[in-house]
Amino acid sequence: MVELAATIAADLAEYYEYIAEHLHEWVDPLTEEQFWCNPFEHGNSVGHVVLHLTGNLNYYIGARVAETGYVRDREREFTETRRPPKGEVLEAFDRTIEMVVATIGKQSEADWQKEYSGEREPEAKERFMIFLRCAGHAYYHVGQIIYLNRELTRKIGAKTTPV
Repeated sequence: MVELAATIAADLAEYYEYIAEHLHEWVDPLTEEQFWCNPFEHGNSVGHVVLHLTGNLNYYIGARVAETGYVRDREREFTETRRPPKGEVLEAFDRTIEMVVATIGKQSEADWQKEYSGEREPEAKERFMIFLRCAGHAYYHVGQIIYLNRELTRKIGAKTTPV
């Protein structure tokens, strides 16, 4: 079973790094204006989606598994009016991914099966499931970012699609 735990850790860590790489592929080319622009009457800007992913991972994995002490303000992830610089938001996201990968690396075979609980996550009953659910959630939002990027390209006219 130790081999399975090592495979789980290596594959999850690699997948979170892939998510970050893919997110950057679509976010880095955006201007500050595009980053905070919501091209629709509903939904969120790319900036707010990145704030949400950062908060989500910091809470579910940082606070609840790594015990970082992070306190989440989920509503603010979607309503932040200060609009911090894109670089600052992406640096926070990257630090969060680093924390997730480091936390994955610290899980022993027994840790993956430890009981887990978190607000708004009744389905995740053990640590392995929260890492899996958060990875799926993050990649879902990368898809949303791709869609927003393409709409911003169409509406604003700047080429933001990665090569």
